[in-house]
Amino acid sequence: MQYKPFQDVRSSFSTFDPRYFSQITSTSIPITDEWRKWIGDNKFLGIDDRSIVQQLINHGISPSAAKLEVESIDKNPYFESGSKFVKSLRKAESYANALIDLASLSPQNQAIERRSSISRSDFLENYYAKNIPLILTDVTRNWTALSLWNPEYLKEKYGEIEIEMQSDRNSDYEYEINVEHHRQKMRMEDYVNMIVTNGASNDRYMVANNSNIQKTALRSLLDDVEIFPEYLNPQNIDGTCFFWFGPAGTITPLHHDPVNLMFAQVYGRKIWKIIPPYYTHLLYNYRGVFSEVDCENPNYEKYPLFKEVRVIEVILEPGDVIFMPVGWWHAVKSLDISISMSFTNFVFPNQYEWIYP
Repeated sequence: MQYKPFQDVRSSFSTFDPRYFSQITSTSIPITDEWRKWIGDNKFLGIDDRSIVQQLINHGISPSAAKLEVESIDKNPYFESGSKFVKSLRKAESYANALIDLASLSPQNQAIERRSSISRSDFLENYYAKNIPLILTDVTRNWTALSLWNPEYLKEKYGEIEIEMQSDRNSDYEYEINVEHHRQKMRMEDYVNMIVTNGASNDRYMVANNSNIQKTALRSLLDDVEIFPEYLNPQNIDGTCFFWFGPAGTITPLHHDPVNLMFAQVYGRKIWKIIPPYYTHLLYNYRGVFSEVDCENPNYEKYPLFKEVRVIEVILEPGDVIFMPVGWWHAVKSLDISISMSFTNFVFPNQYEWIYP
């Protein structure tokens, strides 16, 4: 898999792209540091000097200045040092591309296996240790939550409890990153009334990072579930068990988790869009664990590399549990009013060191 010409590419690191600036038709303009960054990024991508020079000329820089700037960068010691790291990165991307090509040979590469039951040793050997996702279809059979949990139950039993939720998310494209700006407290009764009456929306959502199940009387919800002792440690629940509750239309944008997790769907349905980790270099991972790409409406002009990505889609029904391995990308959307639980308290090691952009 080859990179496309730079007129159609933004690299996996931040790149100044002249396509998003108006054309300049006046006399020669100076070469700014932003242009130098752009030159360096495209040099690192392997774009030939002639094409880079021509783009600079097209945007109002004199031919002589453009040629001198592009030719001189190769002798810059900072660029020489950076080139070594970029070559190492490109080698890793080459291996990822090989994995993509190999995966495409399998007719099963667009499916997540579903199993009704699985032993601890089978789960560890064939899924956890191999970093392969799995949907379990009957491990919640002992959960009274499946028959109890719904908006009215939460309102009746926990209505006076003060909970935290995320509000005004539609005003901020980076609502997951700017999570502290969207915290709001209210009574569970008021939240339930809002969810039930306002219809589908991504504007308000009770998400895991509000830690309601740790900080409030909602902790007793754990009495209604069985924390999968075959795979999870029921004695380790502080900071490892998470409660999700929101209307249809709530979206968790494309990201990967830094640990393995189990996600149980209790009420309503959710659609998961899942991407294997070997596509990471095509996902514009601009900050932390998040991708710039909107999975619901991908902008292929701005993010052309995403065209190469094959997305796996699954719908979780009530009672379904998905094992999402560390590093696997996913975006999640509620199809109905939805209540879910997630867990990271595996009986196996589940801590990893990450270096984030």
